[in-house]
Amino acid sequence: MKIKTRSRLVVFILSAFVWFALTNMKNWQEVFVGLLLSLLVSLIAGQFLITTEKTKHLFLRILAFAKYFLRFIWEMIKANFHVAYIVLHPDLPIKPGIVKVKTKLTKDSAKTILCNSITLTPGTMTVDINPDKNEIYIHWIDIVTKDYYNIDENTATISAKFEKLLTEVFE
Repeated sequence: MKIKTRSRLVVFILSAFVWFALTNMKNWQEVFVGLLLSLLVSLIAGQFLITTEKTKHLFLRILAFAKYFLRFIWEMIKANFHVAYIVLHPDLPIKPGIVKVKTKLTKDSAKTILCNSITLTPGTMTVDINPDKNEIYIHWIDIVTKDYYNIDENTATISAKFEKLLTEVFE
């Protein structure tokens, strides 16, 4: 089976599964519309999911993405409590600044998800990315590392927790 066909088939199955999971189907028309929309989505966007032969272990990548998502939710909850502590503290103990972190991710989609994960985590926001040097500039509301300029320490604190799991998914 060609890569493009396999990609479209996977997108069709995933789209149909999401449709059936989110709707309370009561008649055959709803099933038909769901299958029709899944077919339409797979024809339009199906070629973008699987692009190389490396995706033979798609199930393992889906499991890795599930692990990443659970880790992201956990980090977001922790960051919410940390930001709530900062906001509610009478002295407002913040040490804001822009720090630089390095990434080992090579694919643009992986870097995009990493940057979005950093931005969606309260207290941090991706400001810029330097694709030539694989550097990401992040505004951090409370820099907890000892040195603003220690790239390795900043990377370990901010992005390394996501990067390892994203490597399993995308690389």
